[in-house]
This record gives sequence, C-alpha cells and structure tokens, in this order.
Amino acid sequence: MWNICGVLIAWALLLHVRAQSQTRQTFACGGNITGESGVIGSQGYPGVYPPNTKCVWRITVPDGKVVVLSFRSLDLESDNLCRYDYVDFYSGHANVQRLGRFCGTFRPGALVSTSNKMLLQMVSDANTAGSGFLAVYSAAYPHERGDQYCGGRLVKPMGTFKTPNWPYKDYPAGVTCSWHIVAPKKQIIEVKFEKFDVERDNYCRYDYVAIFNGGEINDSKRIGKYCGDSPPAPVLSEGNQLFIQFLSDLSLTADGFIGHYKFRPKKFPTTTVPPTTTAPPTTTRPIQQNISSMEISLVTLTAVNAELQTYLSLICFKSPFVCLNYIFMGQVNEDGRGMIAPHHFVTAFKAKNQRAFNILKNKHC
Repeated sequence: MWNICGVLIAWALLLHVRAQSQTRQTFACGGNITGESGVIGSQGYPGVYPPNTKCVWRITVPDGKVVVLSFRSLDLESDNLCRYDYVDFYSGHANVQRLGRFCGTFRPGALVSTSNKMLLQMVSDANTAGSGFLAVYSAAYPHERGDQYCGGRLVKPMGTFKTPNWPYKDYPAGVTCSWHIVAPKKQIIEVKFEKFDVERDNYCRYDYVAIFNGGEINDSKRIGKYCGDSPPAPVLSEGNQLFIQFLSDLSLTADGFIGHYKFRPKKFPTTTVPPTTTAPPTTTRPIQQNISSMEISLVTLTAVNAELQTYLSLICFKSPFVCLNYIFMGQVNEDGRGMIAPHHFVTAFKAKNQRAFNILKNKHC
C-alpha cells in the first residue's frame, strides 16, 4: 500500500513540476538584463505586441566579453525602410553605435556588440501586425580569441579582418559580423580585400559585405555592397570612420574573405566607389568627347529595386558625328528620389542592357 501511495505522490509531484515548467514566460516592455545568457522577447510575446510603444532593453555581460544575440522569431509590420514598427540594435548603452534596424519576418544573422554591452529598442506605431520578436543572447570572447564570432572596434593604424573559420573552412550560415574602424582626426581609411568569395547573386541579396562611411549602418552613406568571387576595388573613406558589415543567410555559404585596412593622411576628399555589386563585374569607360560640344538629352530617370536602393538613369549624349548612350548608377533617398554624384558608377549602354530598359524601345536620340 505504501509503495503504491509513494508512486502516486511522486507522479503527482512530477506532473506539478512539468506543468510549472510549461507555464508561458511573460515579457515586459524593456529592462536591464545581466548575466552570461538569457532570453528577450517583445511585450506580450507570442501574442500581438501593443501599439504606440517604445521599449528599451539594456544587456550587460561580464567584462572582457561581447554580447552575441540571435533571433529565434521575428514578426513585425513589414516595410522596406522599417519606418513604422522596428527593432534597433546598438553596441553599448551610451554614445551607442547602431548595429542595425529590422522589421518584417526575415531573421538576420547573429548580432555581435563591440563591448560587453548591447541595447535593444523596439518601437511600434498606432497600427500593429505580428507577434514581435524572441531572441537569445550569450556572452562570448571577441574574435581575437577564437574563430566562432567576428567583428569589433579597430583603432590600430593597420590591421586585418576576416570571416569566421577563415581560411580553414567556409563561413557559417546565419551570421552577422560588424567591424567599426576608427582613425585619428584628419586621417582616412583604406580597405583592400586580399581574397574574396561570398555567395554570388546579381543583387547581393543573400550573403554580402556592405561598407559605410561613418560609424553605423546607414544606406545614405553606403559605399558599396559586394558578393561573388571577385575582390572589390580598394575603398577609401570620406572621413575617419568606416563601418563594415558581413551578413550570411541561412542557406549557401562560401570560402569567405580576408581584408586589410590602414590609415592614410587626408590629402583630398574622395571615396573610391566600385560598382554597387561585384557580381557580375562590369567594365567602365570614361566619356572621351567634349561634353560642352554635345546636346545632352535626359531620356528617362527611374528608380529600381527598392531593396538595393539603386538609382539608374539612361542619358544620351548627342554630337554632330555620334550618338552615345550612358548608364549612370547612383542611389535613392528616403523619399524615393534619385541621387547621382560625380563619384557614382558610369558605363556605356550596350545592346544586352536593352531588356532592362525596354521602356525606352520607342525613344531615340
């Protein structure tokens, strides 16, 4: 009898513990979080997050380590520019450096801070749509102490940055690396890639390296976005800071890359800008004719591919002897207007490009 009673009591306790362990965890709007690892969720997750809110989480891990944060779920109102509902991630708590802004349902790779602190901020407007986000964080040693993670703040006069696992095996799927390079005032930064092999795509939508002037991810200051197996042309910063981001999605991977940087005196304000993507490479030719003796006809200006924020235009240069078509590639600002600066990409229009410009088939110089 006592054996049977003991078994029943033990079974009842086990059911009680299991029921408690399956109780849904509730998440508050923001807070200060410390420790080696943990879970962070939007307010009310997995229910619909509330409207008109601003929640801030401050994560702190032990000194000497960095914060590595990975999404388990992301479901926010979708917008190409993440203007309505979004989550911002920053390295540090004060004088913070933004690592990225995310919305929609596509989960980015791991985010790595440059110190032992990370700040998350979620903002929602009056109209909400989705369950918000669920993420886990952990403390890890910086890249210098191992190849599992990457990124960091680089302040030495010269140095090297590379993808995880280089050169022994392919970089892992679902990872984000961010390098913030800071030179002294009145100096600029030169970046060269020694080896480069990142999953190829015509628009670098999946795995890519993006380089920005300044200290954060800002599309208006993006110098270029690169993928494929051809090393990008050398890059010079406009000021004393560069931000380099590497992202791989959850599918195909490749060898990766190794790059080098060095500080240089700022002798003239310039930025070396290769084509917006490096896959496939395109040969450019300068305009040889004297433009002052030509009639310049603006055939059309059209914004294409909002994801890449690339601006294309086809311009006809007409002289008494020859008619030349050139393609100018610039950027699109937040209002959807095209911007073409002197340093942007220019190439001669070829017959094989006609398909992309079929809207112009009835227009002639």
